[in-house]
Amino acid sequence: MSPQLHTDEVPIDTGLVSRLVRDQFPDWADLPIERIDSGGTVNAIFRMGTDLAARLPLAEWGVPAIETEFVWSPRLAPHLPLVVPIPIARGRPGASYPFPWAVHRWLDGEMATDHTVPDLRRAATDVANFVKAFQGIDTAGAPANTRRGVPLVTADQATRAAIGQLGGVVDMETVTAAWERALAAPDWERPPVWTHGDLWHSNLLAGDGRITAVIDFGGVGVGDPAIDMIVAWSLLDAYSRPVFRSELGVDDATWERGRGWAISMAAQAIPYYVETNPIIVQNGHRMIEAVLSNT
Repeated sequence: MSPQLHTDEVPIDTGLVSRLVRDQFPDWADLPIERIDSGGTVNAIFRMGTDLAARLPLAEWGVPAIETEFVWSPRLAPHLPLVVPIPIARGRPGASYPFPWAVHRWLDGEMATDHTVPDLRRAATDVANFVKAFQGIDTAGAPANTRRGVPLVTADQATRAAIGQLGGVVDMETVTAAWERALAAPDWERPPVWTHGDLWHSNLLAGDGRITAVIDFGGVGVGDPAIDMIVAWSLLDAYSRPVFRSELGVDDATWERGRGWAISMAAQAIPYYVETNPIIVQNGHRMIEAVLSNT
């Protein structure tokens, strides 16, 4: 059993997934099932055989993402230059598990880091092209990204509280000053565009040294594109970050708001996951260090 990430999550293990698959998808009942240590925080991921993956929400608040992926991933994927996971089967509650769940095609690849993607300038261009294509998709009928495609000030209270928990870990005065600079940037006043909403390095897959896929489409929606700038501080470095910005043609205000979202997400992640998710905590520290470098 993996460490519990959230106080309200339900227990999920390979035995449970085996029972769900046997009861609901008997054609797959004989496939070996293996839990994947993905670093994710919304779903438990299990590989089924060689070609499939089961995604089960850890808690009730993760359920809406399942439906979002079923509805929007197939519509968005044809317009994007990188591979996107497409759900192929809907699971239902059962075997003591209370939520809907999903089966996807398995995507090969490793989490994108500066080791799996050694040429970060090329990675910057590849991710920028993805974001540019994403922003260019027609937004008719699209859901709003009401969590992270919104004005940065909506995260002010939670971000300041999180920074306050980082005493002795980061320079709180410097981080707070950077946060306040981001808050002072003008809001997005143009039409909303498609946003991924969680473009951390852990949601990028790499193969043969290049970015190959973008995963976790459960939070997609339209809004302020600043949220998708966080990849600049999550994955990229001082040399590749300007390449990403230049390829996208990001204005100063959007870049500053993106810096703010990077501060907010990292500051909240570090204390929340300090005992349970070292991947996210390590990346949170990396993001704050990168943000404070002012590149």
